[in-house]
Parts: sequence; C-alpha cells; structure tokens
Amino acid sequence: MVKAKKHFGQHFLHNKNAAEQIVQHFLKINSCKEVLEIGAGTGSLTSYLLREQNIKLFAIDIDRESIQYLQSHFPEIKDRLIEGDFLKYNLSGIFENEFSIIGNFPYNISTQILFRVLEYRDQIPFVCGMFQKEVGDRIAAPPGSKTYGILSVLMQAYFDISSVMTLEPGSFTPPPKVRSSVLMFRRRLSPQPKSSYDNLAVVVKAAFNQRRKTLRNALKSISGFGNRTLESELNNIVLDKRAEQLSWQDFDELCRCRLIS
Repeated sequence: MVKAKKHFGQHFLHNKNAAEQIVQHFLKINSCKEVLEIGAGTGSLTSYLLREQNIKLFAIDIDRESIQYLQSHFPEIKDRLIEGDFLKYNLSGIFENEFSIIGNFPYNISTQILFRVLEYRDQIPFVCGMFQKEVGDRIAAPPGSKTYGILSVLMQAYFDISSVMTLEPGSFTPPPKVRSSVLMFRRRLSPQPKSSYDNLAVVVKAAFNQRRKTLRNALKSISGFGNRTLESELNNIVLDKRAEQLSWQDFDELCRCRLIS
C-alpha cells in the first residue's frame, strides 16, 4: 500500500461511497472525451472513472510510489499515467483539444491548481476537485464576505461554482485535521469578462494586496489609475469601496476604464 507523504499534501480518500458519488456528479456535467485526474494516489476515483467507456482517462501524480501502485492495479491506464508535477507540466503536449479535470487535490497546492486551470481556461470547461473546506468556502465566497479574495474573483469570472458535498476527516487516510469539500466548476459561457485575463488578474491582485485601502488608493501604482480620466469613467462610489466589496463584473469595468485612460 502507498504511504501518504506529508510534503505532498496527500490524504487518500478511502470512502468508496463518496468516491463513487464524486465521479457520478462529475460525469453528469462533463462532456469532454479526455479527462485528466490530478493526484490519483491509490486510485479511489480512478477505479470509478475507468468504468466510463466514453472518456479517455489520463492521470498525473508527482509521487513515484503512487504511479507504481496505479501501474500495477490499473494496467489499462498504464500508457496514460504521468509522473510529474501538474503545476509545471506542459499540458499542451498531451491535450490538443478540450479536456476536463477531476481530482482529490493535494491540499498544499489546491489553490495553485486553480490558477493553472485559469491559464488553460479556454481548454478546460469542467473541473471537479477536493479542497479543505475553508479553502473551498473562500473560492465560492460572494462579494462582501471577509473570505472573498483574489481566487474568488478570478474563478467566478470564468466559472460557475457549486458545492457537491462535505466530507469528514474520517473519509481519508491519514485523516486531515479539517473537513473537506468537493467543488464543481463549469466554465461560464455568458457573461464573460470583456477585458483580458492578464489585465483582470493585475487589477484584482493589486486591489486585494492592499485590501484595507479603498480602490482609489490601492490601485494608484498601476498605470492608468489615479487620474481624472478614470474618475470621469467610473462612479466615484466604486473607487471609495474596498476590494472585497466588488464583484468580478465591477473589476472587469475597472480594467475597461484602465485601458481607455
């Protein structure tokens, strides 16, 4: 059996009923032929995904011991097992068209996985992932919430987010010290941001990096902000708000004004 490694953030899901439900929820929305499982571990999700004949499953794991275990127990996927770091791997070398993602994400890189998903947002219409519950709550938090942040804005700008289930620590080996939640992300078809992702990310990060300041002050360091042109384009009330008070649509409007100015 594979030993969970703390430095990889591994907590293997051994609750078979939960694993089957997660896969069923994912398959209900997924329309991609190709699927990538991140952090396949001991195959708790893999075993149910392989029962679906209409998908071509790939799996990536940084842990060599997990890869060896999966090769032994799931020989039918042997040629599509990838030993590597999802955060650094060239996904374009594997997928030419759209692909979806599922995984019991390693908790220590779960938010970084979503930032990588945003890089490939045009190729990834569906994501289903496991998160520490407080992390999942932050990602899905609405504007005005104290936990609303950078990733909340960016993911909500491009994806509709829903919660599938909450799991207790006893569903995992070893049990984490927190509850876990499964989130589903469906790429938003409309409306979508009118500004580029790069511009949106710059503005959102600048605003939240000084979240105690009003936007008028937090964004002064960015070219195009803090001038009369911007103030003529925007309601001054918006500039007097703080980052957590704005929706992704509000940030998108800020970017539009920045490009005009």
